[in-house]
Order: sequence, then C-alpha cells, then structure tokens
Amino acid sequence: MSRRFAFYAAIQNVPEGRVATYGRIARAAGFPRCARQVGQALAALPRETSVPWHRVVNARGEISTRAGGTSQRRLLEAEGVEFDARGRIDLGVFTWREDEV
Repeated sequence: MSRRFAFYAAIQNVPEGRVATYGRIARAAGFPRCARQVGQALAALPRETSVPWHRVVNARGEISTRAGGTSQRRLLEAEGVEFDARGRIDLGVFTWREDEV
C-alpha cells in the first residue's frame, strides 16, 4: 500500500465528532515524522471523496488555511466539534485516540 493510501486509511478511522492532527495520522499510518506528507496526500484528494479529510487539523488545533477553512469548520461544527474564540479546537477534548476505533 502506498504511503498516501495508508494515510487515507488512517483518516477513515477518525470517528465523527473527533479530529486528528497531521502528525497523529502519520504515526497511525506507520510513518512517524511525515506530517507534511499527510497534508500533501489530502491536497491530492479528488473533490468528491469518502475520506473524511475535514477531521484533520494542525498541531495547534487549527484549520490549516490551505485546507478549505470555511467548509472544513462548517463540517466539523455539524459533527459537534467546538471552536474557541481564536478558532482553535480543544485537542484535549476532541482528539481521536487510536483505541476508539
């Protein structure tokens, strides 16, 4: 399986109402320290996809600006993910843990 598809498979495990950082996805896919490559893989996704790309955020709990900001926030809020006044997600509350699968 290519690295890109390993990332997609890991993202598929993130349940509704949870988020994962680029680094967490890289580790879950077996490629630690490849967070940037997770971002590149997400950028390569076709517009119509079943991969829940919107559940991947940066290490500060923010939506990366290249990721599609407004629509990503809307999708996450529809799943119950909350943002603070600075536009950050409390990763202590909303982070996916691999044992939740």
